[in-house]
Amino acid sequence: MAKKIDIVDGRTALDVVKQADAAGEKPPRLALATAVRYLLQLLDEKAPGNSVEVRVPPFGAVQVIQGPRHTRGTPPNVVEMDAATWLAVALGEEQWADAAASGRIAASGTRADLVDVLPLRP
Repeated sequence: MAKKIDIVDGRTALDVVKQADAAGEKPPRLALATAVRYLLQLLDEKAPGNSVEVRVPPFGAVQVIQGPRHTRGTPPNVVEMDAATWLAVALGEEQWADAAASGRIAASGTRADLVDVLPLRP
């Protein structure tokens, strides 16, 4: 990730997103983007490495989990999901297995399972 997100900004963005969800409203795009990137940053800090690419389009992507490093093209281990799913599994509001079984997580590769590093504790 290019720029580290300040903890206060990340937590504030998470609060804004949670408040919008609780009110049944769509969260502001900037808050959603900041919350997603903040949680990706926390994942990177918790499980540094280069063997799995976690993508949450269009907001961000990070390479995590120690193991073989890829240098070109699509990495062999990719996890991709939308922002709402990422927030839910990253915060422990939904189990990884349930989100994956419902098809909201696309995971390919032998290391593309984040159950051992989630949830995160912001």
